[in-house]
Amino acid sequence: MLKHRGFPSRMPGSDHQFTIRRANPKGVTPLIRRERYRDRKAVDRRADELFMQALWEQFGDQPFERGNLDAGRLSWLFGREVLAAEEPFDPESYEALLVIDVAAARLSFPEAFRDGY
Repeated sequence: MLKHRGFPSRMPGSDHQFTIRRANPKGVTPLIRRERYRDRKAVDRRADELFMQALWEQFGDQPFERGNLDAGRLSWLFGREVLAAEEPFDPESYEALLVIDVAAARLSFPEAFRDGY
């Protein structure tokens, strides 16, 4: 499992994690598309925004390996702002390639791109 050096491990001041420390010995947690309902807590929406900002700063519009990125956090963006970058895509692989859909991400999280990106 690739560890993304320099990637924030969690949202500051919260329990929302962005990365995992080690591979799950019981098997890889699959990526799924989680539905984001309008009544989600503000802190959850902020965690999504900060995670997207970290993804953009680390990878930009280039494909990246899932590695140690948290499956739960990725699943909130998967299928909308973060897409599979390979066919066939294995949602249960730490080596799976993903890519940011920049247009969708800018619509959903404009603040994540505020510094002229």
